[in-house]
Amino acid sequence: MGGLANVIAVTGIGVISPHGDDHEAMFAALMRGESAIHELAGDSPNARPAPVATAAFDPAPWFTPLQLAGVDRVSQLAVAAAQKALTDANAENACDARRIGVYVGCGMGGCAAVETAYVFGLRNGRVPPLSVPASMPNAPAAHVAMRVKATGPVLTYSVACASSAVAIGEAAKAIRCGEVDMAIAGGSEAPIAPGSIRAWQAMQTLALFEPGNAASSCRPFAIERTGFALGEGAAFLILESSAHARARGARRYAELSGYGLSCDATHLTKPDATGQQAAIRNALAQAGLQPQDIGYCNAHGTATRIGDVVESEALGALWGKDIDRLRVSSTKSMHGHLIGAAGALEAAITVLALHRSQLPPNANCDNADPACRLNLVRNAGESAPGLGAAISSSFAFGGSNAVLVFQRT
Repeated sequence: MGGLANVIAVTGIGVISPHGDDHEAMFAALMRGESAIHELAGDSPNARPAPVATAAFDPAPWFTPLQLAGVDRVSQLAVAAAQKALTDANAENACDARRIGVYVGCGMGGCAAVETAYVFGLRNGRVPPLSVPASMPNAPAAHVAMRVKATGPVLTYSVACASSAVAIGEAAKAIRCGEVDMAIAGGSEAPIAPGSIRAWQAMQTLALFEPGNAASSCRPFAIERTGFALGEGAAFLILESSAHARARGARRYAELSGYGLSCDATHLTKPDATGQQAAIRNALAQAGLQPQDIGYCNAHGTATRIGDVVESEALGALWGKDIDRLRVSSTKSMHGHLIGAAGALEAAITVLALHRSQLPPNANCDNADPACRLNLVRNAGESAPGLGAAISSSFAFGGSNAVLVFQRT
C-alpha cells in the first residue's frame, strides 16, 4: 500500500439502525440472528401491508423543535449517526476543520418531506416553505457538515443502492490523494413513506409474507425468496490515514484496503454478473489480494429472484474451486434494505465482523436455492478466528457496482 500514509484506518463507527443506535449492541443482535423487520399496515383499506425495518429514533436530543421544521428524517438520522461516529473515534477536536471531509450516500433524499409537501398542498393549496431544502438529496451531508463544523469537501453520492459504499470509497481516495486528513463517510436513508412503499411494491421487489410472519420475510439465497424489506437508518465510518490515526493514538477497527467500481451498462434494473465481477476484481487489485485471501463476503443479497442468482454467479466465477472457502451472508435478512445507506451499514457490519472475528448469519434460509452455490453462514454466533480480510458488496439499480475490501489490523 505504499506506507502508512496510504493505508486507510477505520477509527470510528456510528449507526442509527433498525437494531438500535449502539453499533456493538447492533452487531450482537445480528450475531444472535434477530430480525428487526416488522409489518407495516397499508395507508388505505386497499393498500397491502409491507415488510419494513424502522429505526427507533428520537430527534429531540439532536434538534430543537424550530430546527425540525425544515429537517427531514433522512438528515436527522445522518446527523446523529455521524456525531456518534466522531465520538466513537474520539475525534471531535482531532483535526483541523478545513481538513475534514464529509462524504454521504443518499439514494432517495427526503421522501417524507416530498410526500408531506404533496399531501399538504392538495389539502391546503400551498406547501410548507422549507420543503425544498428538507427534501434535497444533499441535505444530509450539509447538515452533518454544519453540525460538526467541517469545512473541507462536503459531497453527496446518489447511486441508488451503491450510494454510501461509493461515498466511503471516494472518501478513502481523497485521503490517499492528500485532499483531507479525516473523512466522515457513510450514508442515510428514510424511505418509509406511503408513496415510497407503494412504488417499491409496484416494482414487485418487496417480500411477500403471511400475516404475523414479516420478521422472516426476507430470505436471501433461499429457494422461496420473494424480495426484500425496506429499511431506514444511517451509518458512518471515520476514516483516516494510518499515520494520522497513530499520531493521535486512535484505536483502529480495521483497514480499508480496496475499493472497486464498475458499471454493467446493460440494463437499468437487471444486474449483470460480468459487471459485478469487474468491481470485485478492481477492489481486490487495489488491495493487492487474491480471491482466496478473502474469508467473508457481506453480500448485496436482496432476496430477489434474479439478483441473488447473478451475485452467486459473479462470486463463483471469481473464486472458482475456492468458492467453499468464502463464507457469505446477507444481513439484509435482518435489518432490511436501506437503499442509499445499505452500503455504509453493511460496511460497518463487515468491519465489526473482522474486528470481533465473528460472522453474522444469513437468516431465514432453511432451503438454499441450488442456483446459489455459496457457503452461507447458516448459524447464529459463528466465530471466525482466522478471518483476515472481507468484502462488502453493493450492486445498484442503474448498473453501478461498488465493492469495499477491509482487512484486520
